Amino acid sequence: MARKTSYKRPNKRPDKRPDKRPDKRSAKASSQRQSSPIAQIGGAKRDRPTQRPNRGGQTNGAPGGSKRRAPALGPGLYLVATPIGNAQDLSLRAIAVLGQADIVACEDTRVSGRLFAMHSIEAKLTPYHDHNAAARRPRLIKRMKDGESVALVSDAGMPAIADPGYKLVRACIEEDIPVTAVPGANAGLTALVLSGLPTDRYLFEGYLPPRRAGRRRVLEQLAAVPATLVFQESNRRLAATLGDMADILGPRDAAIARELTKMYEEMRRGRLDQLAAAAKEEGPPKGEIVIVVGAPGAAPDIGGDALDALITEALAEMSVRDAADRVAAATGLPRKQVYSRALALKDG
Repeated sequence: MARKTSYKRPNKRPDKRPDKRPDKRSAKASSQRQSSPIAQIGGAKRDRPTQRPNRGGQTNGAPGGSKRRAPALGPGLYLVATPIGNAQDLSLRAIAVLGQADIVACEDTRVSGRLFAMHSIEAKLTPYHDHNAAARRPRLIKRMKDGESVALVSDAGMPAIADPGYKLVRACIEEDIPVTAVPGANAGLTALVLSGLPTDRYLFEGYLPPRRAGRRRVLEQLAAVPATLVFQESNRRLAATLGDMADILGPRDAAIARELTKMYEEMRRGRLDQLAAAAKEEGPPKGEIVIVVGAPGAAPDIGGDALDALITEALAEMSVRDAADRVAAATGLPRKQVYSRALALKDG
């Protein structure tokens, strides 16, 4: 009978083992760590934002941060868009850049601080606004020339739009300091696409002068611009501004955007004269306001006698200047032409 032999496998492996082949994933990660910081932040790879230690040895957190250390941002200026109402509109790339920047220049540290807390962003904040920009700009430039990264944010939307950020951009360009942007929400463009008015050609004017004379002067300059016009306005001045627009620009199609991206977002559409009457009756609304006004229509073929009749009718109720504004808006004719004719009729 054949005897069974048993073989007991050794419990321990030999101490010396052949070296493993290099792991492809680790080699790939190593090559990524050597790539450009700007290209790696928010690139095609959909990794969650990573953490890196700050100078105090702590990590700048971000939702979903991994244990791997992200490369420090290269020196330069990073223009980072922030939400215009809904805090969830802050992009993953924005969160990563804000958490890794050496310092964040912001319009109001309290506003930015609340947003950063919602997204667990730890960052050093410094105020940069209309009242201190001239003094702070040289300091920020020096920091960037010394090798630091500076992120710039406004209270809402894209920085450098209707704020002193563009002067910092110009200063960086003059000093050959790199400038890049992390785009995102913008109130003007959001209102434009929601207005239903033509978007192929538009002009962003921003805020009009607060006083009536200055506001009407600017509107007269814009009356002949062949493009959709986009304005920002205070809720307290909405009725007065719409009234001036109706007088000078005429009964154009327009839209009023309020509280964009928020719970009570509202869009009102209609002719300028209708919107002006409603705003005067209802009083100041709550929230931030964007006004979008359609481009002027083609000038009608109006005869001299008909034009004189319109001007004479307007002169019976108002001054030469106001009459010229009304008739020019109603007919689409150049205001200068109408004003000259109104002066002649009044003096004659």
